[in-house]
Amino acid sequence: MEVRMEKYAFIDEEMARLKEAGLYNRIRTIESPQGARIIVDGKKVLNMCSNNYLGFANDPALVEAAKKGLDKFGAGPGAVRSIAGTMSFHNELEKKLADFKHVEATLSLQSGFVANQAVIPSIVPGEEDAIITDELNHASIIDGVRLTKAKRFIYRHNDVSDLETKLREAQSFRKKLIITDGVFSMDGDIAPLADICDVADRYGAMTMVDDAHGEGVLGKNGSGIADHFGLHGRIDFEIGTLSKAFGVVGGFISGKAVTIEFLKQKARTFLFSSAVTPADAFACIAAVDILMNSDERVKKLWENTTYFKGKMKEMGFDTGVSQTPITPVMLGEAKTAQEFSKKLFELGVFAMAIGFPTVPKGKARIRVMISAAHNREDLDFALQAFEKAGHELSILAR
Repeated sequence: MEVRMEKYAFIDEEMARLKEAGLYNRIRTIESPQGARIIVDGKKVLNMCSNNYLGFANDPALVEAAKKGLDKFGAGPGAVRSIAGTMSFHNELEKKLADFKHVEATLSLQSGFVANQAVIPSIVPGEEDAIITDELNHASIIDGVRLTKAKRFIYRHNDVSDLETKLREAQSFRKKLIITDGVFSMDGDIAPLADICDVADRYGAMTMVDDAHGEGVLGKNGSGIADHFGLHGRIDFEIGTLSKAFGVVGGFISGKAVTIEFLKQKARTFLFSSAVTPADAFACIAAVDILMNSDERVKKLWENTTYFKGKMKEMGFDTGVSQTPITPVMLGEAKTAQEFSKKLFELGVFAMAIGFPTVPKGKARIRVMISAAHNREDLDFALQAFEKAGHELSILAR
């Protein structure tokens, strides 16, 4: 027994270090459907930190569609897509997503995370290839890059001049792939995608954008960052997730028909992992249908965002450089952010602290996620809680 305990001593040491630094994440349990008001650890609170941008996670139309999927096709597909797991509803979802994104074709996958891992090692696998990636890109992009032997060039965040410098350094490589988030998930700022595409064209580079936080948020009817900037046809690989604004689970890749067909032959996360379930796919189809027919929820999301962020700034909170519904409340040290989150929870608001390594040291925050599911009463309740916590913890001046 003593030997076994010594074997895991490094775990105890690291756990103790995380707790001392205020970086230990005490994961709370939600005991109700996602919505504006939820039950967390037995307490009813206002939900201000989920990615349920449009309120789809518990939407009756999506729930009913999921039930229809179960009734018609059963619980699961039973195989990977490339052998015996591609079912008619997968094709329907991909066709609707392609129409929604204004692209030639789309490939659906199990998550946005694995969608990034599908593209990167398939497109730029070798030492003769180059990847030019934003320093603040999502962890799924970083992990996808690690799966290749390609040369890595990391450019300063949203700095197109530095991107061009890195492209000049990479000119001798056979293939070049520029990768960026569309909306950066921790800060809520938007990539200068039009300028990135212009530079890519000059250097013969391919472009890849992770639009996980852009779909349902930016562009007409929430169709994403390419529509927001009028860049249809200029981005080689658009990565999407179905677990945020769409309210379900899954991911997808949108682009030219030839690139999607190539990925069906090469992408390991497509070839070696089971297809998404009927219930998930049917619910996602329902979400796409709603968005293609109405921009009501997207408008509500932005109305809520403008109101909440404006009031927070009036109170004196630092909301960083956000240009989207992602609202970081910058607090500095991880322990301060954890204390603030705990105080908010006592006041009836669920908003989690985020610290290193998710964000750099010294830039811990409460990341508030605005939703179309919130009404004005919800937002005012949250604002009062933030103000009270801010004064009690001496974040705001009295």
